[in-house]
Amino acid sequence: MNCLMLLRSTFLFCTLSCFLANSPLSLALEEPLDLNVGPKALSLAFRSAAKEATPSVVTILVYGSGEQAETNQDKTEADKPSQKETDEPQDESGEQDLPVEPVPSPLETNDGRQLEIMGIGSGVIISADGRVITNNHVVANAKKVMVQLADQTEFEAFEIHGDVDSDVATFRIKPIDPIIPATLGNSDNLEIGDWVLAIGSPFKLEATVSAGIISAKNRAIARISRGRLLQTDAAINPGNSGGPLVDLDGDVVAISTAIATRNGGYQGIGFAIPINQAKWIADELAQYGKVRRAAIGIRLAELNKKVALKLNLPVGLGGGGYQVIEGSAAAKAGLQPLDVITEFAGDPIKRASDLQETVERLPIGSTQSVKVVRAGETIELQVQLAPIEDPTDVPDTSAE
Repeated sequence: MNCLMLLRSTFLFCTLSCFLANSPLSLALEEPLDLNVGPKALSLAFRSAAKEATPSVVTILVYGSGEQAETNQDKTEADKPSQKETDEPQDESGEQDLPVEPVPSPLETNDGRQLEIMGIGSGVIISADGRVITNNHVVANAKKVMVQLADQTEFEAFEIHGDVDSDVATFRIKPIDPIIPATLGNSDNLEIGDWVLAIGSPFKLEATVSAGIISAKNRAIARISRGRLLQTDAAINPGNSGGPLVDLDGDVVAISTAIATRNGGYQGIGFAIPINQAKWIADELAQYGKVRRAAIGIRLAELNKKVALKLNLPVGLGGGGYQVIEGSAAAKAGLQPLDVITEFAGDPIKRASDLQETVERLPIGSTQSVKVVRAGETIELQVQLAPIEDPTDVPDTSAE
């Protein structure tokens, strides 16, 4: 009996020893701990994302009559009016260094006139037929726009359309060989702290990649009146405008558009247009040559603590309408001043900017449901959307 128990104990000990010897815990203890797993993994993610996205990024050469148009500069919010931006590198004394690459030579037109280089920007190919998205200020007032692909081949842009209010522009090129468009991500899923890469041609240095994070969301700057921007600390310099901001999967999540600076260069704050917004605008421009925006005819207020207390409304409840335009779509639907819109067309509304973006993308003339909180009571109304040019341009259905 004792021999049998001893035999069983020996068998169990040997089995347990074999299991532990091949377990992940044992293997982990045998191998030295690699403290660089995190940084190495991030480096590989950057490398993969850059490799995925860079082939679809283009350099845009803008030609004009020789006088540099203000709209083709990389605008900044903090610049003083007397400061002049430049696409050339600058040293600490402010004097321009020699360009790293040769400046493009003047372009000669069919009638013998010479067009001087007016600006250099970036863009991203979004379709296999050569559709490109960039900034409106990159191509505005251009006499001719040339596009340089990653392999240095050049093509002339055509079907150029831009929208000043959003600073988005689109055009097409006709490459000889098949091209690979970028993969577009979902900018609504971005959160503060997410890693992103900025790709473009700063200072004429094409296919330059810089890394950073999403620093803030829902930013507003003076020269872009429609839409909210993403803020990033990825280095954006003159020439980056119109280039993509990509996530770690290599998907385009935004279009670089502006920097906040006092000397014309990168100082840690850049702004980018969310790709969901930019793609919708580009589609409108490509199909109609302009952006058709809907409106309902109310003036909004963000319900932060200061405003909410002043209007005697809950903080952060939704989009607050402090004024309803007489005869507008909102007035005909029964909206009243101080109504708080919490849902529009089935989409939740958390802030005034949410309402603006939701309304303007819906079809003009369509009827949409809207939920409002009025004096503590939730009310559902139906509103017919009007064009933004005239919020009163809707049929009067009050008799019905």
